[in-house]
Amino acid sequence: MKRAPIKPGPGQESVWDYPRPAIMEPTSKRLRIVFEGTTLADTRSAFRVLETSHPPTYYLPPSDIDTERLRSSGKRSFCEWKGEASYFDLVGAEKTVRAAAWCYPNPSSAFAAMAGYISFYAHAVDACDVDGEMVQAQEGDFYGVWITGDVVGPFKGAPGTWGW
Repeated sequence: MKRAPIKPGPGQESVWDYPRPAIMEPTSKRLRIVFEGTTLADTRSAFRVLETSHPPTYYLPPSDIDTERLRSSGKRSFCEWKGEASYFDLVGAEKTVRAAAWCYPNPSSAFAAMAGYISFYAHAVDACDVDGEMVQAQEGDFYGVWITGDVVGPFKGAPGTWGW
């Protein structure tokens, strides 16, 4: 059963005010990703994708990611808004995380500017932060959103939320 949207406080956004279909917008917030104790990505030139009931999904430019640690996984999926996604395994010295990241090599025209930009599941890495705030990984593994204190839900993705 769907819970009522949480009223946003000052400086917060409700994911229930985000649009459907999804939209993409640039962000200059500093995004960092750490894997096996080292910085995997650091940028202020990302995009965030916003869709009703989902916290933002961030897509980082490959030029600001240590792409030497990414290997094509062969996995594919399809988004009705963005098109076909290709996934990457994240290869470290101590472990490999299957399908830890993905991108849209040839997205739909509304998302063309983020072609080749890469997004990461927060649960697949040691840490992600947005402007220094540590990200909370979303429940489940279908959506790759990053939850921070400036977004309020409830969020789709956890068990029992698929029908929202």
